[in-house]
Amino acid sequence: MHRFKPCLRFAKSTAYRSFSSHNLETAGPIASKLNSRSVVRFRGPDTVKFLQGLLTNDVRKFSEPMGENERTSTLPAPNLPPMYAALLTPQGKFLYDLFLYEPPKPDAKLDKSGSGPGSDPDQSFELFADVDATVLDELLVTFKKYRVRSKVEIENVAKDFSCWQRYGGNLPEKSSSIEEPEAASVGWGAGVDHSGESASRGNNLGWQWFNDPRLDSLGFRGIFPSDIIPPLIEADKETDEQNYLLWRLQKGVAEGSTEIPKGEAMPLEYNLAGLKAISFDKGCYMGQELVARTHHRGVIRKRLLPLRFLNDSGEEVEQKVAPGSEVIDTASHKKAGTVRAALGCRGLGLLRLEEAFKGSGALTIQGQENVKVEAVRTDWWPAEWFQEYQQYSAVA
Repeated sequence: MHRFKPCLRFAKSTAYRSFSSHNLETAGPIASKLNSRSVVRFRGPDTVKFLQGLLTNDVRKFSEPMGENERTSTLPAPNLPPMYAALLTPQGKFLYDLFLYEPPKPDAKLDKSGSGPGSDPDQSFELFADVDATVLDELLVTFKKYRVRSKVEIENVAKDFSCWQRYGGNLPEKSSSIEEPEAASVGWGAGVDHSGESASRGNNLGWQWFNDPRLDSLGFRGIFPSDIIPPLIEADKETDEQNYLLWRLQKGVAEGSTEIPKGEAMPLEYNLAGLKAISFDKGCYMGQELVARTHHRGVIRKRLLPLRFLNDSGEEVEQKVAPGSEVIDTASHKKAGTVRAALGCRGLGLLRLEEAFKGSGALTIQGQENVKVEAVRTDWWPAEWFQEYQQYSAVA
């Protein structure tokens, strides 16, 4: 059996280390610069109002006033955690996913001397978005099309900022500022990580790691200036982004407009509600009608699932399956779904739940009947998703 070995890239070396889908759980914490993602800045007084009318999540949290304790505290105001959201078509189909970040506040940065809080003469409200790099240009065009008279600038800042993910085994699943105080900030304030500060090699300090807003088990995510190495990344633990892809596949989480097909995907079938990308209380946004109707109907017959690819002996087979391959139920000879992403012996597939969880071992790849497909039940799925499936199966 061919063993797939995604490579771990050392930050200051050409050496490579190999990971399999099994030892990622014990390899961490590791980190990857996400070259598949870019950074966009929304800036201006209408930023929140503009995004609130377009995105699936409730962006108003970024404009909520500080509490009394925060106003009177002498410590720097904490940054809000990032938010995961999506832009849909007017018909409710997926277009783009975004991670929205509040930038560091002026009092969370160092001044030029490195001894006190910095200042920012330009106090214009702004949010940064981590977006799919493969659709960056059309995403910018789309948002600018809807801007009309809104006072918001939309700018590509991919040259200035990079997206990173910190993941793998041995990572805490709570807030980095609680479990890892040194991860809370690089810059001015009580949570300064001096080793991270010296490693950052830049003046634009104050950026930090946050829990991934989708699932704690995915690790930590952050936007950092492109001229720095984020804190808490050891020289031999910066690894190729393919390992992060493998980590996501094991968790059953798609990302970007290829794995979640642009203009085709139904957000609830790709589990965006469970990944905290959708607010059902915020009111209207583009594409909201179909999402709300599907949600309240309560029956999702297909969902995105983690997959394992096996041979007739039950052993994992690698490099055999390509995205777009059809999954067939050999018992009924009907299509059960489609592989949306694949790497090594792991994949993501949009499958009909009725076929996915039969447990009969009857799923194969169209044209590759020697490759068996096993749908994996993830531990983060809400119990009601399985109840919905069971109720639907009983009625059917």
